[in-house]
Amino acid sequence: MNAPSTAPALPVGHADIAAAAARLEGHARRTPVMTSRMVDERTGAQVFFKCENFQRMGAFKFRGAFNALAQLTPEQKRGGVLAYSSGNHAQAVALAGTLLGVKTVIVMPLDAPQVKLEATRGYGAEVITYDPKTARREELAVNIASERGLTLIPPYNHVDVIAGQGTVAKELIEQTGALDYLLVPCGGGGLLSGCAVAASHWSPGCKVIGVEPEAGDDATRSFRSKTLQTCRDPDTIADGARTPSLGMITFPLVLHYVHDMLTVSDAELLRSLFWVWERMKIVAEPTGVLAAAALLEGKLDGRHDYKGRRIGVVISGGNADIKALCRLI
Repeated sequence: MNAPSTAPALPVGHADIAAAAARLEGHARRTPVMTSRMVDERTGAQVFFKCENFQRMGAFKFRGAFNALAQLTPEQKRGGVLAYSSGNHAQAVALAGTLLGVKTVIVMPLDAPQVKLEATRGYGAEVITYDPKTARREELAVNIASERGLTLIPPYNHVDVIAGQGTVAKELIEQTGALDYLLVPCGGGGLLSGCAVAASHWSPGCKVIGVEPEAGDDATRSFRSKTLQTCRDPDTIADGARTPSLGMITFPLVLHYVHDMLTVSDAELLRSLFWVWERMKIVAEPTGVLAAAALLEGKLDGRHDYKGRRIGVVISGGNADIKALCRLI
């Protein structure tokens, strides 16, 4: 861990995650944990895959979105919410809004996967598209929210969203027992920071490792330099990790609770994606297998003594754009 064992006053703690888990009871799915003899033999470890591709709307994002919307005031619920996202947070907020009776408006890039655009509309949201080459989504979202009186629910830099995402690790540890390592995909750091907070409490001694695309390595550079780094519109097939930077809330959590950051190339990501599809029969999206790719491609070698250890791997989502991926084969 990068900080002393006595935690400073950080914005999200294990009590917030426990409260989120109670709030999600009966609404979020308790997703399965899968194992593979071939993976264990290949890695020399005992590996547990937390399959959030089986979560409602197909990704872990439902947890954070529902937890955030469920805590809105009656006035905020009547006014509606706005979110910005390339796809999974968009779908999550749209679905949570439908379940809770809250109007949702979603700002999405024109180049977002078509499957995610269609699903977001299908969940009942109003979708506003923008060109990521000419507009910044955060500024656009703030302006629209202000004009319409909507409550902004950002994709990761929000304490209730982070707490909801942290229930992934809490639930995994309940299902498997204590872990030695936990590998988590990273975009803006909501899932990573939430899972790291959860692991520190429910599996003390577990080393949490974040994994992001090589082309969008802002979190890795931020982690190593201890200063917030940015990456503008990274060119990667991991569309869920095309975030410009960690957030002002997620960054200090990552610095305190995360033990290491790794990156994988798009070529490595594709190899792992198709391996997971073909050998484990798990339909995942590229962003969803970032953590799996780090393990399968040997990224821990020489950095961590993981042989013979118990390793949790979060598969974060399964909303794959099959047509787009087929063009890459």
